Amino acid sequence: MKLLFDENLSPKLPDLLKEEFPECFHVRDCDLKGESDSVIWDFASQRNYIVVSKDCDFFQRSLIAESAPKVVWLKIGNCSTNQLVAFLKQHQTTIRKFIKSREIFLILSS
Repeated sequence: MKLLFDENLSPKLPDLLKEEFPECFHVRDCDLKGESDSVIWDFASQRNYIVVSKDCDFFQRSLIAESAPKVVWLKIGNCSTNQLVAFLKQHQTTIRKFIKSREIFLILSS
């Protein structure tokens, strides 16, 4: 499975995390910049991406959708890109377990 970082996250993340998560992309990498959550949702669902976002909308959608991509909701406040990279690296084992699990969402909070 591949990670798809939402627009509310830095487009630098895929380059900064490619060692830990080789198949990660930002919505900009997939020509989804400025697209609605619905379009991103459908894209992720059709292509087996896991949506990673600080926005609760994807999490809420995953609770009611019949067919859904997996979602990682980052419940962390404002932080720098470097802090976010460190946070994701710190939780990489949890994220990898989630990817292999049958669970549909993962909440990571600071």
